[in-house]
This record gives sequence, structure tokens and C-alpha cells, in this order.
Amino acid sequence: MKPMARQPLRLLLAAVAAAAMLSFLLLLAPPPDAFLSAFLSPSSPYAHRPKLLFLLAGQSNMAGRGALARPLPPPYLPHPRLLRLAASRRWVPAAPPLHADIDTHKTCGLGPAMPFAHRLLLLLHSDEVLGLVPCAVGGTRIWMWARGQPLYEAAVARARAAVADGGGDIGAVLWFQGESDTIELDDARSYGAKMERLVADLRADLHLPNLLVIQVGLASGEGNYTDIVREAQKNINIPNVLLVDAMGLPLRDDQLHLSTEAQLQLGNMLAEAYLKFNSSRGSML
Repeated sequence: MKPMARQPLRLLLAAVAAAAMLSFLLLLAPPPDAFLSAFLSPSSPYAHRPKLLFLLAGQSNMAGRGALARPLPPPYLPHPRLLRLAASRRWVPAAPPLHADIDTHKTCGLGPAMPFAHRLLLLLHSDEVLGLVPCAVGGTRIWMWARGQPLYEAAVARARAAVADGGGDIGAVLWFQGESDTIELDDARSYGAKMERLVADLRADLHLPNLLVIQVGLASGEGNYTDIVREAQKNINIPNVLLVDAMGLPLRDDQLHLSTEAQLQLGNMLAEAYLKFNSSRGSML
């Protein structure tokens, strides 16, 4: 690419990063107006119960851009034992869009986490509570998730807050990211090493050396190097990192974001991967 042709691309990436900073600030600290937060998101009677926790991280396809269909499909309906850690770090009933107060610079829709959770609820004990911890922000590249960067530090802080409020265990990190790393060749080529570093840092900082990470293989990309990022995802060969491949799932008209139908399928695929992993280890949910 010629130097002059690269300049508009760099400006575009800078604009995306600036927009995402709004969400970074919201993630780093809970909103100061606790009364308004409580009014908008009433707390749940299960808020201080131990939970099986799932960290939702990545970019827009994890946050969800699937259309908010009416009526909502059953796997997106609220459930008394399904909670969400709001931006205020309070537990509230989980209802889509899960990232509405996290990924604030775009309109959020339906992602894979609700159908994932509903699939697990079918197999959990009748008194077990699931806690979803949204952290994804659209348009972000993997370097923005490195230790010391706002997104990474916010995700770790939210994970710790989720465990502290009522206790429980982190079942897995659900990771769907990489579309923005297909724009520049250097980003695509370095993706695998950065992802492995991210996993190692999360495990160290959360004191969970065997933390399960389920990454979603890209179904699309913003640039020409999607295949390179996908190959990097497939070649990550460290314990307790699984790949669920979204390639072939239907996309919206923008040919970047998964449709609602695709998000439903992906949620079930993620649940099956989680269940199979635990079954092979002989462990309980």
C-alpha cells in the first residue's frame, strides 16, 4: 500500500479508537449517580448469591449487533436466575441488549451470551444462578486488550467485582474479537502471539491458572487479512483454550456482523463447547 493511501486508513482507525474511549471510561469506573442507575436497572433478589460467572469480552459481534426482534426469541427472554453485571457493577436481571451500558458508542442488539446462558440453565441445579459480565466494545483491536490498557484493566476489575459480590466461580471467558485486526497486515500477523499473551495475563491476574477461554473463530473481517487471523486463532495451542468456529453463519447486510439467527446458533455452539469441556474433565457445571 502506498504511503498516501495509508493515511486515510490511519485516520479512520484513530477515529474508531477515539469513539471506543467513551466506553473505556464507562468500564473503568461505575457511574457516579447510583440512584439513577438503580432506577433504570432494579437489582435482583439473587444479586448476592454465589454465581457461575462468564466474562463476555471482545468487540461488536460479542456485544451484539443482531436486530432486536419483537417478540424476542425465547433464548433472549429474562430468567430469574440469569443476572448481568451492569456498568455500575450491580447485579441486575439479564435482558438484551446486555452491553447497552458498556459498548455505548454504537447501538447494541442481540449477541450470543443470552442463548448460551439459557442452554446452561436447562442443565443447572434449580437453585444455581448464572452471572454474565459484559466487557466487549465494538471496533477494538487486540492491542487494546493488552495488560495495562483500559479495556483489559476494566475487564479484570469487573471480573473481580463479580466474584466479590456474592462469590462464585468464573466458568469461562467467552471471547469474540479480531475483525478489526484484519485491516493491517502487521496486526493480523501478530494476532496469535497477542492472544496467547492475553490469556496468560488474565489467568495470572485473576489467579486462575486453568481458566477456560472459548474463542470464536471469525466469520468476517473489516479488511483483507481475515484468513491470517483465523489461522492464528486455530493455531493457539495452549491448555484450556477452545475454538468455536463461526465461519458460515449468516451475516447481516453489512457482511460484518452476525444476524440474530446466527447469534442464536453461536450461543448454542458456545454452550456445547463449554458442556463438552466440563464433561471431558468429569467436573460439575
